[in-house]
Amino acid sequence: MDWSIQEVARLAGTTSRTLRHYDDLGLLPPSRVGSNGYRHYDQASLVRLQRILLLRELGLGLPAIGEVLAGEASEVHALAGHLEWLRQEQERLARQIASVEKTMHAVEGGEQIMAHDMFDGFDHTQYREEVTERWGADAYERGDRWWRGMGDAERTAWQARTAQLAADWADAATRGVDPASVEAQALAKRHVEWLTGIPGTPTAAPGGDVKGYVLGLGEMYVADPRFAANYGGTEGAGFVRDALRVYAEAAL
Repeated sequence: MDWSIQEVARLAGTTSRTLRHYDDLGLLPPSRVGSNGYRHYDQASLVRLQRILLLRELGLGLPAIGEVLAGEASEVHALAGHLEWLRQEQERLARQIASVEKTMHAVEGGEQIMAHDMFDGFDHTQYREEVTERWGADAYERGDRWWRGMGDAERTAWQARTAQLAADWADAATRGVDPASVEAQALAKRHVEWLTGIPGTPTAAPGGDVKGYVLGLGEMYVADPRFAANYGGTEGAGFVRDALRVYAEAAL
């Protein structure tokens, strides 16, 4: 039994384009290609895709994932390692839930908030390896110093700004706004200004390749389900990418 590329994309919550990209990189070749040129994937391919997605969740870049897959002889051993990570992540999420619940109850009851409990389970360093691989150690270290230097109120304000921007993007995408429209281009401008406020990125550095960075991020939003989820899914991420591309070509 095998599955078409469209079926696999739907089952895995990704896109056909992403699966073709994985094939181009040698990460996930199809088990067969039909006479019509359509890719098909068997059970072994699905197991391999599951491992790729799990490694992405761990923060590994695609070149590193290729090295991991090439160096592992036992799928069972590899899956056991993934399972251990998932259990650790489950524990971390449980701590986050408990932390938020404590804060909520304290606010509702007018009680003193215990600051040391508020951020249990929250770890902004989990993407360190991925950021370092994509943009260099200096980019991560500058961003890390910036984040750690914020007060609680500043972090809350930044997170609210980020969430509002993502919500506005998703809303515009849902309404079918034209990526080249005034509304979409205003969102793109806000997005670039938001990026400019993050130290270590090319948008924050004088003379940096802002246009290339913005175009690259747009493609990443579509290719990576973690980013696409911020904008309502793959279609929403495609809208963001297209709007950013129009803005970049005109203004950067």
